[in-house]
Parts: sequence; structure tokens; C-alpha cells
Amino acid sequence: MKPKILVIGDLMVDHYLFGSCDRISPEAPVQVVDVQQEKKVLGGAGNVVNNLLALGAEVGVIGLVGKDAAGQWLEERLGQKAKAILAKEDRPTTQKSRVIAANQQIVRVDREEKRPISSSTQRWLKERFDEVAKEYDLVLLSDYDKGLLTYELTQHIIRHSPVPVFVDPKRDFAKYRGATLLKPNKKEAQEASGMVIDDEKSLEEAGEKLKKELDLKQLLITLSEEGMAIFEKQMSRIPTLAKEVYDVTGAGDTVLAALGYGVACGMSLVEAAKFANLAAGVVVGKVGAATATLEEIEEYERSLHKASAEEFIKSFEQIERIADHLRQKGKKIVFTNGCFDILHLGHVRYLEQAKALGDVLIVGVNADRSVRRLKGPSRPVNPEYDRAYLLASLEAVDYVVIFDEDTPYELIKRVRPDILVKGGDYKDKAVVGSDIAKETRLIDFVPGKSTTSIIERMRQC
Repeated sequence: MKPKILVIGDLMVDHYLFGSCDRISPEAPVQVVDVQQEKKVLGGAGNVVNNLLALGAEVGVIGLVGKDAAGQWLEERLGQKAKAILAKEDRPTTQKSRVIAANQQIVRVDREEKRPISSSTQRWLKERFDEVAKEYDLVLLSDYDKGLLTYELTQHIIRHSPVPVFVDPKRDFAKYRGATLLKPNKKEAQEASGMVIDDEKSLEEAGEKLKKELDLKQLLITLSEEGMAIFEKQMSRIPTLAKEVYDVTGAGDTVLAALGYGVACGMSLVEAAKFANLAAGVVVGKVGAATATLEEIEEYERSLHKASAEEFIKSFEQIERIADHLRQKGKKIVFTNGCFDILHLGHVRYLEQAKALGDVLIVGVNADRSVRRLKGPSRPVNPEYDRAYLLASLEAVDYVVIFDEDTPYELIKRVRPDILVKGGDYKDKAVVGSDIAKETRLIDFVPGKSTTSIIERMRQC
């Protein structure tokens, strides 16, 4: 199932003017940009919404718009994408206009009002939050200090939320007391802790101080090119993964969205942070407030050549979500399974042929208990994790899932493959899962190549 996430925060219009620049104005020593394209996208908390939608989440949003054309545009755009609860006040809707030439931002012009929202608007928003919060798995607060998230409203959300609350903070950290997780950057963490962070020790001390003083369950400090620091029972570090940086606009929104998405999908905080780090690596390589899809994140991870094969060993729940996403993208999914006890040439050739039948190959591998029931007490030779890791490291294999049953039927029900592949020895035999897959294909094994024959030769030595 798709995670359901509620975003509350400062909504903005990100306005972009793209053009070329090859002359200086005769009126003043400034560049002249010939505008060739203009567009508007959701910014601020709206960019968090866009990132969640790109990842495949169901999204709700609570925010504020002005009674103006920009506010009307925001209301219409959000209504097309998410379940929106919007208050209106007589103030300009925040709009940031960026002029960009040759992939470089030349200037930014802001229209905004930062005064706190009225008491009556706060009461109305608190009531709306109490009505809908139970419908969601997680709440994300995106604070840009534009007046929506007052101390009173923020504390009401944190204290009354039935689900975890993650916060991307701004300035007054006291109002976030009691949040599940706070995600400041290094500069914000220094200001809030009153400490200079210039080495590992000061980073740990500042983080622990913030976590304790604000009564946080978890804390994540983003460190730009130095990665991230996570504070749970103890501090852990995650390195940055960006290869090229064109524009950091909205990168913090992407991290918040991906972090929330990951946790809502059942990842640990460390796993979700690694996922968010990859998502950030994707968006900073784009221009403007960009988003990252699951497919882009996976492709980016592979492109780094740093991903451990372990990253591609998935649980039943994870592979079901991945398969759903792949189908939405029109990818042809191939599935096969086996014990793969001692990986050999026959296995690799078989898997290469299976992968050639589609776009993505998912391999189910029998758990140790399953192998013993099928092959006897002396098998497997290699434990399940070792077998899964070796399979996941093969170029032909995209994902590996360990299953404990005698057959992979329950796993196949989760994957719902386009093509189910089995060995040629299944000719004239019933293939488990053929009633689920669109097509069943048999591939001949390489003659003389089998785990059994390898074990026999070893015994004769």
C-alpha cells in the first residue's frame, strides 16, 4: 500500500524565467537576460508535496494562501495533486521568481508576508488537523518562517498528532519541542545549540544537546558535502552521494520528503536517511525545485558503483511496492526462483537469459529451512544470506527476495510478474505461479552444470 503522508507548512509559488545572456545592459553594469521560457511550480511545503507524489505517496496538505492570483494558482494546482486544506488571509501569497541563464541563477525576486497568521486562522487549522490526522501514517512540518507554523499551532500538532511528526525547522527551535524528529542543517544546528560545529566531537555534543533539550526522539543534521549525522541512541554518519551539483534549490525539501516516505514505508531511520541522501543526489543534479522518482533513485544508486549488493535484497513488502512502481512505469517484470546453493556457470547463464526476456529480473531464493526440506539435512552448503548476496551482485539480477515456504507462490502473488521463468526440466510439469504470471517460459540448463554434480566431484577428491 502507498504510504499516506500529511504535509503542513509554508506554501509558495516558485516562478522561473529561463533565458540566454550574452550582453551587458547599457543602462547599468548588469546582465541582460533574453527570456525564452517561463514556468511556475509548487515551492516550499508544496515542493515537499511534489517530491512525495513523485515517490508514489498519497499526500494531504494543510497550508495558507493569499487572496490573490498566486494563491488561486496554488489552490488549483494543489487540488489536482493532493487533499488540500487551505486557509485564506488578506496577504500576498509567497512567490519567489528566479532568473536563470546557462543553468545559473542570476537573481531572485521575492514577494511575501512573514507576519504570523491570525488567532482565528490558527483555531480553524487546529480543528482541521484534529479531524484528518488519523487518516495518515506520518506528518511532515515544512517551516520556512513565513507565518503559518506559529508556536501555538506547531505545539498543538506535535502534542495531538496520533502519528510521528518530522520537522524541517527554521530559527525558533523551541516550538518544535517534543517532535519525533528534527532535521536542521549544520548552520541551524549551530545557532540552536549555541555551539560551533567544527569537528566530530563538537558535532556529537551539539546534536546530543539539541536532542535532550528539545525532548526529541531522533535528530538528523544535514552537513552539505559532509553528508548527514543521525542521532538515535548514538550518533551515526552517512556520507554525501552527489556527483554533480547544478542547483541546491529545494534539496532540503527532497530530503524531508524522502526521509518521511522511507520511514512510512517501514525503513529504519538510517535506511531512510540513506534513501533520502540518494534522492538529494538526484535533485541537485537538476535545475530548479526538482523531484526524484523511485526509478531515478535506483538508477542513480547503480551509477555510483558504490551500492552494496545487500541494497538489492528485499523483503516481501519492499518487493511488492517496487513491483507496483515498475508496473506503473511500464516495465516488464521477469521472475524466477531456486536454491542457488553453489553459484556456478549454469546459474549465471540461466539468469542472463531470464533477464533478456524483460526489463527487470527478480529472483526468489529458498531460505535455509526451505532448502533442507527440499534437499535433505546436508543442504544447503551456503547459508541463505550468502546465496542471496551473490545473486544480488550479478549484473543480470535486479532484486533478490528470500522466501521460507516450499514454493514461491506467496512471493509470486506479491510480484505479479509479466514472465515467470523456470528450467527446461519443468517441461510437461505444472509450474507454481503460472496462474499469476502473464506468461511462463522455460530455459534449458547448461549441460553438466549443477550444484549436485559439483558436490559429488568434491566428495571424490
